[in-house]
Amino acid sequence: MRSSSAPVGAASAMLLVGTSAAVSATIADYPVFTGQALRYALAAAILLVVVRHQRLPRVRLTPRDILLLLALAATGLAGFNLFLVEATRHAGPAMIGTVIGAVPLVLALVGPLMERRRPAPRTVGAAIVVALGAAVAAGLGSGSLTGLLLSLGALAGEVAFSLLAIPLLPKLGPLRVAAYPAALSVPMLLAAGLVMDGTASLRLPTPSEAAAFGYLGAIVTAAAFFLWYDALRRLGADRAGLFAGLVPVGALLTTIALGLGQAGPADVIGALLVAAGVVVGLRQPSRGSRGPHHPQGAIGEPTAGGSQRPPQNA
Repeated sequence: MRSSSAPVGAASAMLLVGTSAAVSATIADYPVFTGQALRYALAAAILLVVVRHQRLPRVRLTPRDILLLLALAATGLAGFNLFLVEATRHAGPAMIGTVIGAVPLVLALVGPLMERRRPAPRTVGAAIVVALGAAVAAGLGSGSLTGLLLSLGALAGEVAFSLLAIPLLPKLGPLRVAAYPAALSVPMLLAAGLVMDGTASLRLPTPSEAAAFGYLGAIVTAAAFFLWYDALRRLGADRAGLFAGLVPVGALLTTIALGLGQAGPADVIGALLVAAGVVVGLRQPSRGSRGPHHPQGAIGEPTAGGSQRPPQNA
């Protein structure tokens, strides 16, 4: 995959994630945490089969690697879903979408700091525009203080989904980083389901629900997670984070395509703001500034001899 394809991968990943909103509406009656566990179990199975099929060299996990993977599963997957579900009990979708729409801004600020460099003013400015566009598209709603705090928890989980993956990508590659936390999150989500809903959380899905989970697991999780982590390592957290603003755009397009709603002025304005922010943020920096490395070949996978390709310092 050429480095020029990284923006396409990031955009595709976030648009696919956006489609989950309309699909999830068809499984609203199924126990939430069990449904997410089924989704991540399917995604992990698919990704691990691909890892095996590609015959990637074995990688020895250090205690630090294991802790990062567990933290990623607990915060970016299980924790995100827990906060999101609880937030819906105290706030409307508009407030939740507005808060989570700040992901690009947080990644633009925190991502570079984790890599011991200053945030690029252009990227930070673009991230503000993207976050504003996402907020406009979601609708600036209202809710309780509890709803706001829970939404902030979901935002933290969404940010952790990217930031905790950065130190793992050079060694494990995007396939493993997508697969391992998905597998680790399954028992966490099943446990949360038992605590929240009791044994009622363990019912089998209907055929239509199973089809929806199949799409969420194979496309929204397995494919989108791989595309996102591949782009994350190529672009860096700050520039890749700009594409997180496309999630509400993907949700809007899917809603229209399925005939579940129509685009209003706020939707169009929000989408245009997101597009403008992404374009500005992806403009190449001056020649004197140091950009990300773009190693040739498959991103994030060890070479045939077992040595690692140089890590990305985006």
